[in-house]
Amino acid sequence: MEYKRLMSSQLQEIKPSGIRKYFSLAEEMGDCLSLGVGEPDFVTPWEVRRAGIESLDQGKTFYSANAGLKELRRQITLYLKRAFGLRYDPDTETVVTVGGSEAIDMAMRTLLNPGDEVLLPTPCFVCYEPIAKMCGAKVTPIILKEENEFKLTAEEVREAITDRTKILVLPFPSNPTGAVMGRSDLEQIAEVLKGTDIFVISDEIYSELTYGGERHVSPASISDDMWARTVTVNGFSKSFAMTGWRLGYVCAPAPITEQIVKMHQFAIMCAPTTAQYAGIVALRDCEDVVASMRDEYDIRRRFIVDGFNRIGLHCFEPRGAFYVFPSVESTGLTEEEFCEQLIRKKRVAVIPGTAFGPGGEGHVRVSYSYSIKHIKEALRRIGEFVNEL
Repeated sequence: MEYKRLMSSQLQEIKPSGIRKYFSLAEEMGDCLSLGVGEPDFVTPWEVRRAGIESLDQGKTFYSANAGLKELRRQITLYLKRAFGLRYDPDTETVVTVGGSEAIDMAMRTLLNPGDEVLLPTPCFVCYEPIAKMCGAKVTPIILKEENEFKLTAEEVREAITDRTKILVLPFPSNPTGAVMGRSDLEQIAEVLKGTDIFVISDEIYSELTYGGERHVSPASISDDMWARTVTVNGFSKSFAMTGWRLGYVCAPAPITEQIVKMHQFAIMCAPTTAQYAGIVALRDCEDVVASMRDEYDIRRRFIVDGFNRIGLHCFEPRGAFYVFPSVESTGLTEEEFCEQLIRKKRVAVIPGTAFGPGGEGHVRVSYSYSIKHIKEALRRIGEFVNEL
């Protein structure tokens, strides 16, 4: 059969994630040190694991409601109110999903029609553009600048809006740059959006991982107008070290979540029940554990930023997530050349910035979700590599 001719042409036009190439190379090299994985190195807190084990032991292995366990939805809304001042109804404005990625997918498929436009600050997480394109939408990148601390400015949004703009994605704290948006930054963007019919998808998966004493600010908390146009996406993978549990959620005004539940119902049915029982305990009982993990990330953050700057690779100081985004322009290599030569010559894996969109030129993404010992040895090898150049 002529598979290429018969399969979806739209899907075939979408390139695979640029991250996977370097994961595959690292796996082939037994002695490779990876700084490429965007996953906590902490084990899921014991209280959370125990809740999952107990749910299995008690035979709680059946489907939940499509939107998720009622108690989990209640805990989600209590947490969002406590942490970020957000108010959502657990019954009509909250849906439990299979990770944050499903929440993003469902939100875009709910809001987009073919021909709509999506404003996408870049560099950013790799899934937004492919999902938007599979919805038949046009993606307009907004190149973020280091001189603005990789924040999105109101003027950049204003200049990018057209009469076809349907969604503005706000992916902060940012993967890959670690940039965060403060309240004043979001207030200025809210003024630009006022009076338009543009929705905001706010991906807040790293909301618990901010540093320097400032808490994450959710766009939906800025004003009633922003609440009405914002779809808030979050989950358990990063903050609670629960990547393998595949548990996320989406909160939005009821007319939006009504359609999200419908799509979720036909595509997924419900999120894994065991993970949902574990999620209840994570939100209810694990604030101290999250705080201790955040403190450890902060130590690593400062260590790795200092390390790159000593090597001579200028490194912007991130205020969120667990990534740094050093510039490699001083080496005379492109970001792709840097990554390929580094992994082959020194057995260290980092990710080229262009894997995260056109705003990543001249940079590499480095994760510090590893031990200090691991980071120290990787930095030593990177320093050798740069000196040899």
